[in-house]
Amino acid sequence: MSNIKSMQGTMNQHIRSESVAFIDIGAQRRRLGKSIDDAVARVLTHCQFVNGPEVTELESRLAAFCGAKHVVTCASGTDALLMVLMAKGVGAGDAVICPSFTFCATGEAVALTGATPVFVDVDESTFNMDAKSLKRGIAAAKGKGLTPKVVIPVDLFGQSADHDAIAAVAEAEGLFIVDDAAQGFGASYKGKRLGSICHATATSFFPAKPLGCFGDGGAIFTDDAQFADILRSIRVHGQGADKYDNIRLGLTGRLDTMQAAILLEKLKIFDDEIAARNLVAERYSRGLGNVVTVPRLASGCTSVWAQYTIRLPAGTDRDAFAASLKAQGVPTAIYYVKSMHQQTAYRDFPVAEGGLPVSERLSNDVISLPMHAYLDEAAQERVIKAVRDALSA
Repeated sequence: MSNIKSMQGTMNQHIRSESVAFIDIGAQRRRLGKSIDDAVARVLTHCQFVNGPEVTELESRLAAFCGAKHVVTCASGTDALLMVLMAKGVGAGDAVICPSFTFCATGEAVALTGATPVFVDVDESTFNMDAKSLKRGIAAAKGKGLTPKVVIPVDLFGQSADHDAIAAVAEAEGLFIVDDAAQGFGASYKGKRLGSICHATATSFFPAKPLGCFGDGGAIFTDDAQFADILRSIRVHGQGADKYDNIRLGLTGRLDTMQAAILLEKLKIFDDEIAARNLVAERYSRGLGNVVTVPRLASGCTSVWAQYTIRLPAGTDRDAFAASLKAQGVPTAIYYVKSMHQQTAYRDFPVAEGGLPVSERLSNDVISLPMHAYLDEAAQERVIKAVRDALSA
């Protein structure tokens, strides 16, 4: 592993004095430099833009990285979720249990199959699925005459969900588990990297993700060879042994070769970047822990810090807080202003018995600060000072 402080120091000159980058893809691009250019040039030379050799190599490297036996790359994180649900035959009359405090793709993929997303609450400290609410969500689904079939825990903001607690509930109910690791790939749970824990794991390579390509992309991880074969069929229109013998419904869900080539280069520095992100998170927590509620890592979990999300003190005007930081050159974002069950497209779907009070509270008081591997110490201190100044004003 290269020296992290040296890596960040090299990027100091690229941080503009007038503002801090919320996510700095440009700094990473400059670090990779010619390696990205050469990777793209190799694809332009061999012209295998679909299913080129880089796709197969990337799948092999991703499997080795996380310990999964099989990796099926695809066109996006949403497609990854959708393909898994299609492979399990999920459809009308089925219930899929999801946390409400997450990006809409988690529930969207369920609704696209014709199944019903049933929203459950999250833990107030980790922001991840609450196993007790999961039980109540299953009860709510059954009460609606639905058949619970799948549970989708989300590794939100980069930290693993409580997979043991969720697996215990899922096993008792006979539910298939697909882990939504769109924000968490690279993190670990009790010594195992995400991708090697659940029946299937879906991730995203959207550019802003900790491991992101230069467009859309995703992948599915599984140890089940037969399931992986079904996913590969779904990825290309549901084709069978012959190109024009389609044996099931499918998608055009391939990851293109150019994106695979770029990801191969980014994967080489991914461990470095994860370590750098953790240094940023540690400094934020030290500098802000006595003025806001900082993220808490659960025992046995690591995070890739896709977002560094704080909770503001009760009564704080969040819009005014964000405006104060913006005036000091520090951008912020809110993930998520509305939990899924509060959004227009999803508000008529069932929720766990007892409601989702934690998700609703989080949507009212969370805000995310700049987070990436190329934030130098001066920029971090600037963010910390801006937060403290805004709260003391």
